Amino acid sequence: MSGPVDMVEVWRGNLLESIHQGHAVVCDEAGEIVEAWGDPEAVIYPRSSCKMIQALPLIESGAADAYNLTSDHLALACASHNAAAIHNDLVSAWLSDLGLSDDDLRCGPQTPRDAEVRDALIKIDQSPCQIHNNCSGKHAGFLTLNKHLGGGPDYEKIDHPVQQANLAAFEELTGETSPAFGIDGCSAPNHACTVHGFARSLAFFATAQDRSDTRSKAAVQLVDAMTKHPELVAGEGRACTELMRAMDGNVALKTGAEAVFSAIIPEKRLSVAVKITDGAFRASEAAVAAILVKLGVLDLSHPATIKRMTPTVTNWRGLEVGHIRPTAALR
Repeated sequence: MSGPVDMVEVWRGNLLESIHQGHAVVCDEAGEIVEAWGDPEAVIYPRSSCKMIQALPLIESGAADAYNLTSDHLALACASHNAAAIHNDLVSAWLSDLGLSDDDLRCGPQTPRDAEVRDALIKIDQSPCQIHNNCSGKHAGFLTLNKHLGGGPDYEKIDHPVQQANLAAFEELTGETSPAFGIDGCSAPNHACTVHGFARSLAFFATAQDRSDTRSKAAVQLVDAMTKHPELVAGEGRACTELMRAMDGNVALKTGAEAVFSAIIPEKRLSVAVKITDGAFRASEAAVAAILVKLGVLDLSHPATIKRMTPTVTNWRGLEVGHIRPTAALR
């Protein structure tokens, strides 16, 4: 069993100052490894990069159709959003349509990442709500599924039917029995798997258009929603949104806490799973961008690519003092 490998370098002047290590796997349509870095069998929490798996039961169960959810709703169910107005307004309307409110969410309040919304709350001396949580779209999806199933209010608990449905989908797609679960930042369970297992689950989404079963149709809907609405999946200035736009909606991307990144590439029937061991987002963004360039789906010269894959390091005066780049193994 190998360990993590050097994946991203941070240079200051002519000195290599820091190195980020990690694991990554590219899977083909059969879920087999096409290329790997580090240890494919390393066990990780996918965190928010697996939200599309958590959204599958929402569609499979019939809940999405029963409550007339659109592609906007489905994109938001897969999102880690900025809590900009477009996100907050949609979540608020979604809860209202369900006859529910902010009080029914179990994700907890969070300061909006969107500066305009954050500053507006400060000006009126109002505390953030749970709707402002970056996972509120996922939780609105949980609440929709819960209402359809007739479950109790504590839908975030591991033994609740909503979370048991999520676990079943996760284990079936990864092809693994999850060895552990942790509680995510939004209070929902997050199940562990290997990097290969995670990439294998993403390969299911990358090939879903080739099949006609209920789960595959649901997967197609989610990928289409993410690529159609990149601004809902994350938001302005975010890697997921900017890189999906750079690839003209041909690839679905999703980041997760502690530097996990996932990519679904239907046109090539490939998937990518990345985990940086020290949890640095700058490294996971650089690594996934480098792999997407390597796979021929992301333009090396696109501004969004340069911003994430080979950004400059600047100081407080705005002076360029260094740069970040993928290691030779990824380039």
